[in-house]
Amino acid sequence: MDIATPSTKPKYSSPIMTDPTPNSTAPAAASAAVSSPPSRYENQKRRDWNTFCQYLRNHRPPLSFARCNGTHVLEFLCYLDQFGKTKVHHQNCQFFGHPKPPAPCPCPLRQAWGSLDALIGRLRAAYEAHGGKPEENPFGARAVRIYLREVRDFQAKSRGVSYTKKRKRTTKLAEGNDDSTATTIII
Repeated sequence: MDIATPSTKPKYSSPIMTDPTPNSTAPAAASAAVSSPPSRYENQKRRDWNTFCQYLRNHRPPLSFARCNGTHVLEFLCYLDQFGKTKVHHQNCQFFGHPKPPAPCPCPLRQAWGSLDALIGRLRAAYEAHGGKPEENPFGARAVRIYLREVRDFQAKSRGVSYTKKRKRTTKLAEGNDDSTATTIII
C-alpha cells in the first residue's frame, strides 16, 4: 500500500558520533538529545498519510483536506483494492465459502478487511496528529464504518473465515463464599 515516492521518505541523521574520543566536558543533556528513530507504527502511519495525500492531489479535481469527507475516503479504499492480495470469491463462484480452494478461479484479489481496518485506524490517528479535529475526521465517518463492516462480513462469507471477536467470560471459583475471586476464560 506504499505508493509514496522515494523523495517523501525522511532522512534521519545518524546517531553515530564522528569523534571517537568521548568529551568529558559535554553536558549530560547533549547525550539525551539523540532521539531514537520513529517506531514501525509511526513510519507506516506516515507512509499511509503520504499515500492518501498523493491520492487527494491526483484526484480530479484535486481535493483539499477541508473538502475531504467520508465519500472520498471510500473512493480511496476502492482505489486501493486493485493492489490487494487476498482472493475474494464471488457469490456464484464454486469456491465461495471455502477457506482453501483446491483450484484457481478468476475471482478478484482485494485488500483484506484487516488491512483496511488497520489502515483506517492509522489514518484516523494521522489526521488528528496533523491538526484535524476528531469530530471532523473523515476516516471516522459513519459511511466508512459501515463499509468496513460490510467488507468484513462479505469476506468472512466468501473466504469461509470467521472474524468474530473472542469474548471474555468470567466464572466464579468454588473456593468458599468469597465473591472477589474470579477467573477469566477467553473462548
